[in-house]
Amino acid sequence: MSLLPDSATFHERVQDCFVAYRGHGVSLSAVDLEILDGWAELEVPFEVIARGLRKAAEAALWDAAEGEGRLRSLKGCRRDVEAEIAKYVARAAGKTAAPTEQEPFHLTRHKKLLASIKKATRPNVPGWLERLPVPQDFGGGDRQEQLALNLLLRALPFSKRTSLLREARLVVEKAPVMSAATRRESLRFHRAALVRQAWSMTSLW
Repeated sequence: MSLLPDSATFHERVQDCFVAYRGHGVSLSAVDLEILDGWAELEVPFEVIARGLRKAAEAALWDAAEGEGRLRSLKGCRRDVEAEIAKYVARAAGKTAAPTEQEPFHLTRHKKLLASIKKATRPNVPGWLERLPVPQDFGGGDRQEQLALNLLLRALPFSKRTSLLREARLVVEKAPVMSAATRRESLRFHRAALVRQAWSMTSLW
């Protein structure tokens, strides 16, 4: 997800997304810029890159020692981003074969989201889960996921919920050099990541 206008370049959108997920201002190194140039040449949708960045950011947030859960560079995200690119390219290639009926990614994502929440909440699967509308595109999948995570946040015990919200705010408050819009997106990302962690939903659908 990018907070920049539609006229923003691919490079600007990726860097803005990286800053939000990292939770801190950043200057890209020469190596990072070379990697970013390579992604741009592939001409995949920005959302594919953003999904890979998010996976890398969540892994850093959960796996690092306390106070160190922060992305350092685009190079550190390369494996996750290129895995998402490979999945996108394979799916796009399937569309060119007439006999193949390739399911759109947002529908696959919807099914995986439902399965992940069911697994995390058993035996008390929430009734709202089956009422989630099927998204119509990639952006709809993002909005659906955010709604589901907000509902899962509300389902946590009050003390755990307030602790989680406090932790997400502290991460972002310590971060200088971010616009107000990017700061809001950073808070949204860290809150969502902590909600998934609280429900032991460690794999991204």
